[in-house]
Amino acid sequence: MRTSASLDSGESETGRGSGLVVAVDGPSGAGKSSASRGAAAALGLRYLDTGAMYRALTWWLLSRGVDTGDPDAVAPLAAEPVIEIGTDPRAPSVRVNGTDVTSAIRSQDVTEAVSAVARVPQVRAHLIARQRDIIASVPGIVAEGRDIGTVVAPEAPVKVFLTADGAARAGRRAAETSRPMARTRADQERRDRLDAPQSAKAADAVQIDSTRLGLDEVVDIIVGLALPYRSRKDR
Repeated sequence: MRTSASLDSGESETGRGSGLVVAVDGPSGAGKSSASRGAAAALGLRYLDTGAMYRALTWWLLSRGVDTGDPDAVAPLAAEPVIEIGTDPRAPSVRVNGTDVTSAIRSQDVTEAVSAVARVPQVRAHLIARQRDIIASVPGIVAEGRDIGTVVAPEAPVKVFLTADGAARAGRRAAETSRPMARTRADQERRDRLDAPQSAKAADAVQIDSTRLGLDEVVDIIVGLALPYRSRKDR
């Protein structure tokens, strides 16, 4: 899979030369994306949504009529599409073969199929390699997903595992998608089961329970954990 990162026009000078990697893991609905984007903007770093990369490939497979539940059908196509990931935390974007799919990859069809695609070994190998390339190509980044601190960037100096109770997570996702709460909760539990192998908490990660925290509070905690490391470039 040919995947590139776009630095966009909003790169902050404060992130230059820091080399800081902040890994944010956790289940769906815990608030990883919003918190990671907020922390990246506050710290002057780039932002990488690794889940969007899996969603982009899933969208492309579905658009071609591929059976995403068949690993043998998915595996040989894992390297086909050109996926471009914008890393500006204020305006992240995703393109597949030049087509903007930033919104399209959030469809329910993609959500229901992405876990199966993400479990295919060839897909994981390609995307993890590309994620590492992106992280290495920028001066500092907040990367979020399900296995950043354990697999993609195990040497990241700042690791966060963001979670929340099931009801809170489902409520947030239902509000985002305008889908019934009961259906959203059932879909969430299904995804949690399917994604469990890639959702382990790194032993050295700081766990944050966002159940009763506002977004600004979560961002402040992540920024507080990262600031000592970012400031070392000035010492």
